[in-house]
Amino acid sequence: MDFHCHLDLYPRAKEVYREATQRNDFTWLVTTSPKAFAATSRALPASPSVLISPGLHPEIAHERAPELDLLLEQMAGVKAVGEVGLDGSPRFRTHYEVQRRIFRAVIKRSVELGGRTLSIHSRRAVKDVLADLDACPGYGTAVLHWFSGNQAELRAAIAHGCWFSIGPALFESENGRRLAGAMPHDQVVPESDGPFAKVGGRPVMPWSAPETAQCLSEVWNLPVRVTADMLASNGANLRKTTEI
Repeated sequence: MDFHCHLDLYPRAKEVYREATQRNDFTWLVTTSPKAFAATSRALPASPSVLISPGLHPEIAHERAPELDLLLEQMAGVKAVGEVGLDGSPRFRTHYEVQRRIFRAVIKRSVELGGRTLSIHSRRAVKDVLADLDACPGYGTAVLHWFSGNQAELRAAIAHGCWFSIGPALFESENGRRLAGAMPHDQVVPESDGPFAKVGGRPVMPWSAPETAQCLSEVWNLPVRVTADMLASNGANLRKTTEI
């Protein structure tokens, strides 16, 4: 399983897509803009094991803001949305208000539609992400992708009921390993974030769940097989409860 992957952006994307359909029971293909969602949905054949969701990445929110209405329209036809969220890092802080306007609109639309599963980017913005979610009860389910906050923010996210999608690249930093070690065992699912996430200079592939289980087993102090089974069970539970 892979709960956050930019499958359409790999070199030779159609080949990677075909292999992912063969190797994964489920792959969540998150897109970075509404127009990208439309193009990807046309370019890749439908598969019961691949979920393609519309999104509007906060890093390009200021460039793609005119596409917000299209995103809100697309959300009516899917159970999941992503990648969406906020990025408060210095490079993107200038456009933070645009990001927040878009994120709030997505959450509000999710409530109107009866709830959606959101794959959320929260770099240096965890407090605001949680505040915006709290302001709209009934939005659905939050899956925080590649969580990189601090321990207090992690506790707040856990208290909120968030899920966490993590991949091998998260374990490249000490902070990432500490955060993973403190995540609730029943609210973690695997992701790749490929092709952007890299390990050893190479993009993480959509079938990297065994690598995630290996890394996670070390910080959870559990056998690899137990950890892998736990991730698979978590993924099945998340899909069942959210109908994605």
